[in-house]
Amino acid sequence: MHYFTLVVFLFISFLLNAQKASLYKPSNEIVHLLEHTKLNLKPNFEKEEMNGEAWITAKPYFYASNSIVLNAKAMLIYEVKTLDGQKLNYIFKNDLLNINLGKTYKKGELFGVYIKYTARPKEVKDEGGAAITDAKGLYFIDPRNEDSEKPTQLWTQGEPISNSVWFPTIDSPNQKTSEEIILTVPKNMTTLSNGNLLSQKENADGTRTDHWKQTQKHAPYLFFIGVGEFAVVKDKWKNKSVDYYVEKEFEPYAKEIFGLTPEMMSFFSNRFGFEFIWDKYSQIICRDYVSGAMENTTAVIHAENANQKHRQLVDENVWEDVIAHELAHHWFGDLVTTESWANITVNESFANYSEYLWREFKYGLDHADAKREEELEGYLRGNHFDKNLVRFHYEKNLDLFDAVSYNKGGMILHMLRNYLGDDAFFAGLEKYLKDNQFGTGEAHQLRLALESVSGKDLNGFFNQWYYGNGHPKLEISKEFSNSTETIKIKQTQMPFFEFPLTIDIYTENEVKRHTIWIKKQEINEIKIQSAKNPDLVIFDAEKSLLAEISDVKSVQESIFQYKNAKRYLDRKQAIEILAKEQVKNKEAAKTLILGLNDKYFGIRKLAISLLDLSNKEIQNQSLLILEKLALEDQKTLVRSEAISALIKTNNKEKYTAIFENGTKSESFAVAGKSLDALYQIDKNKATDAMSKMNLNEIDGVLLETVAKISIENNDLSKIKIISKVAGEYLINSFKDVELAKTQKKGFDLIMKGNYLEETNKTISAVLLFHKKYNKYSENVKILANKALEDAVFLKKSLYKENNSFEVKKQVEFIEKAINEINSK
Repeated sequence: MHYFTLVVFLFISFLLNAQKASLYKPSNEIVHLLEHTKLNLKPNFEKEEMNGEAWITAKPYFYASNSIVLNAKAMLIYEVKTLDGQKLNYIFKNDLLNINLGKTYKKGELFGVYIKYTARPKEVKDEGGAAITDAKGLYFIDPRNEDSEKPTQLWTQGEPISNSVWFPTIDSPNQKTSEEIILTVPKNMTTLSNGNLLSQKENADGTRTDHWKQTQKHAPYLFFIGVGEFAVVKDKWKNKSVDYYVEKEFEPYAKEIFGLTPEMMSFFSNRFGFEFIWDKYSQIICRDYVSGAMENTTAVIHAENANQKHRQLVDENVWEDVIAHELAHHWFGDLVTTESWANITVNESFANYSEYLWREFKYGLDHADAKREEELEGYLRGNHFDKNLVRFHYEKNLDLFDAVSYNKGGMILHMLRNYLGDDAFFAGLEKYLKDNQFGTGEAHQLRLALESVSGKDLNGFFNQWYYGNGHPKLEISKEFSNSTETIKIKQTQMPFFEFPLTIDIYTENEVKRHTIWIKKQEINEIKIQSAKNPDLVIFDAEKSLLAEISDVKSVQESIFQYKNAKRYLDRKQAIEILAKEQVKNKEAAKTLILGLNDKYFGIRKLAISLLDLSNKEIQNQSLLILEKLALEDQKTLVRSEAISALIKTNNKEKYTAIFENGTKSESFAVAGKSLDALYQIDKNKATDAMSKMNLNEIDGVLLETVAKISIENNDLSKIKIISKVAGEYLINSFKDVELAKTQKKGFDLIMKGNYLEETNKTISAVLLFHKKYNKYSENVKILANKALEDAVFLKKSLYKENNSFEVKKQVEFIEKAINEINSK
């Protein structure tokens, strides 16, 4: 599971800081073992229900048993029988189906039950969490074809315990079962499920029945069905099918979005020492998905954010990390599954860290280190420092899908890798996977595998990092005297940590690395011999320690650091320090300008954004470089940043031709920034450039710019474009206040006019904002209510003027939205 929703949320910093009092949650006791699950499913789109039959084969785990209890949420149960047709007595209460088997079965003795039922996801009362925003398990999207902008789809979301909404099962991660799903749908629709498609049969009533089967066992939460009108784009890895299910509109771009998947499969197979073992690998993009993505075995679902077209992908495939994350789960999560939700980090930390591993392999260490920095910032913003990585005390299992299980877990794996070395670390992962394949795992089993390979005792590491909480916060002071560098490292947090710390000492053209152990005490004093006062001291030289390090550096040290340190984070830190001193210190400015030509595009982009172009001298020194970057940089995101810089210069009209040409770029970022720059210089030329664009095919920065210009000009001919961004003003009020102000004007424009589709789209965005973030702050409900109150006031004013039936419908839609928000 990729927690895309949570990442966005953490950016806004809504998360509660205090951990609620909670109870110890043991692993689910294994009374029976599932063996095989067969389902015959017929969705009822009109009622948003699923008619089903289930044949479940199981066996007692250890003790003899004459009954079995299955999870079956909000279902109607019609009959329960043995597989040979004998009726069985049962009690169905509180979402638990307790079946009397009619006889006693011994340990390991197989038995089977048949259940006829109807799944009713709308009756489910469970609530979602931060990473998975809903818990209804089965979702019908525009089931009655009422929304002209949405296709009719059906998809499922099982993690953590929601698949028991659409089929009876023992909904626990420490169960494993093979499966087959027989699914009958309208014949114009495509289906996807786990395993292989065995057969398809067209029926006389206009439906088609597809039969999917997976013989390899996996946890019930990984079962999946997806239904809709999809194009299936074929790919291959070795002799296995790799397919991409996308809406027809995105068929030409499917391989651009997902095309690195086969290379990823080879990379992870080699890196983990365990070849991808599943029958096939399919990925599907669905509407209104309740999270970022989900690793359903061989049938991964992605949110519609994955939908990108060529002009977006030219800038960046924003979904590549997610694609790597979900694929890696097929080793960590699907093959070896968390034994309990308390140990969810053995699933999520590995998938999280696999994003770093893929970037390191494909794009180099700088790009990987930039990813690690993102993960650290996400963890720190979450402010969950009182939560253990492995948590047996929690309120809801959905609470475990947070920046501790994901971000912190991934960074701790990076620390383990650094401590053990690559050979031992990856050999340990291979052993963990092979020892526990098609079974379950927990943090202790990971420890034992790494210990077995390396020979090291890792109890101390795991007790501190996995079964403890928090992280080191270090304040550092340095003093040089008598050929000795004395370093004092103060731990300002409690409890104190013990860990190895790498320190690089730079003296003239020489760098020496020292590894010292920080003890569990407030102050550690280290003395390092040095012939002269070092030019620079870098702490955590390997950039592996999960810690906050306060080490004040001078301008001179920062200049030296940028020019000599190799790691991305060191160069970035230096650039940020020098940017603050660029006006007062000429050498600082010169070094900052050097950053414009850094080998890593992220530093180039950062350096451009930090230039103080109001200073004439800095502007003169950087102009030629900025011009070149705007025209020639191989990364379009750097070119767009350079264009944004040129518009801030004194002679910006000089660059009119660059801006005009940029509006024709295939890059949305370059075209968007160019159009914005051109609009500031010559509104007529910008309007002319817009008129030549295909405005039905824009997104990202270009969409924001076109919408901004249209809003500022009250251009109601572009109301559809305005409606694509207007509802985002609430979320942007926490990220970009100026953009939010413009989008609020667009919101009001829509509400002042008779625009049915645009009103529904914008109000739906407000509802989505409330649904995602309300559980974390009362302010969300207040903001959403204020937006809807503004909207209904403007619509009612319009209705008084024209008494339009359509406007009345819009008022009713908004009032319904107000009731929906306030009834929860």
